[in-house]
Amino acid sequence: MTPPTGDRESPDAAPHDGGRPGARPDDVEAGRPDPRDPAVGLRLEARQLTSPLAHHGEGPVWDERAGALRWVDMLRGDLLSWTLPEGWDGERAADDDVERHHLGDVLAVVRPRERGGFVVALERCFALLDEGDLGRVPPRRLPDVWDDPTIRFNEGACDPQGRFYAGSMAYDAREGAATLYRLEPDHSVHVVLEGLTISNGLAWSPDGSCAYYHDTPTQRLWRLVVDDAGEVVERRALRETPEERGGPDGLAVDEEGCVWAALFGGSAVHRISPDGDLLAVVDVGARQVTACAFGGPDLADLFITTSAEGLEEAEPGAEPGADRDDDPLAGALFTVRPGVRGLRVRPFAG
Repeated sequence: MTPPTGDRESPDAAPHDGGRPGARPDDVEAGRPDPRDPAVGLRLEARQLTSPLAHHGEGPVWDERAGALRWVDMLRGDLLSWTLPEGWDGERAADDDVERHHLGDVLAVVRPRERGGFVVALERCFALLDEGDLGRVPPRRLPDVWDDPTIRFNEGACDPQGRFYAGSMAYDAREGAATLYRLEPDHSVHVVLEGLTISNGLAWSPDGSCAYYHDTPTQRLWRLVVDDAGEVVERRALRETPEERGGPDGLAVDEEGCVWAALFGGSAVHRISPDGDLLAVVDVGARQVTACAFGGPDLADLFITTSAEGLEEAEPGAEPGADRDDDPLAGALFTVRPGVRGLRVRPFAG
């Protein structure tokens, strides 16, 4: 692994005892050089964790308080939750152990709140859930951010200041229709970036000096340089992914400052250094890889969501993925233990 990017430890660093995370034999120890690209130091294989429960799985996030992984079935408007069993060591999760809660027509992204509960981005508005609300009352909606019904929220995350960012996209993915917004703790909304197309994948470096971001059709990973107040002052292209390897989608950042980028259509997650070098490839058993997040008690497991959007729909009553012969695991959740930890999730301060 690459050396840490700074001398001081980030307040968001994963809890640990000074050693590396334990390696499961069929993950890290099975890592191998990539014969297709000798510059890649490691190639890993993700294991299937759930059946294809989601139509468009997205936005995984580790809920440290609950010891649970949360992710969204975005276009069904559902929040999926799985509480890790004590002593979990990578075993498959039973479908009955995954809870599903319907929160709206679209549920684009969810993050924990400092006071408990969640902040979410629905189709065109932000909404809040207090502690204990989930499964009991609907989200408390804030005013619509825009009126255009052809545009919806897509992806997001919280910055080190506890502000909630969420980007948008047009349903027809038309160029320039998307915007990246920021919800402040006082619930005011500000525009961060305009003229985007598919706003995706957002996470901050361990020291908070920059964020990493995808506008998918550009095929580029962008570094957003921020000032001391957390405002974006510069956008630089860090790496361009060839189209044949998939479209850059959701992403996560590890404790060493490297980016883990999901590739929609590419059946993979790439680990990219702060300098833009490809360090590792995680093979995923579904083509449409949407996002990834570190989780588990030591933040050493990488959870990976996938999508069946655009694939042939199953007949009513059929088993999940039954008629998707070319991509039967589309919509399943995957996991890999890559030998590096992630960062603590920043909760929303509002």
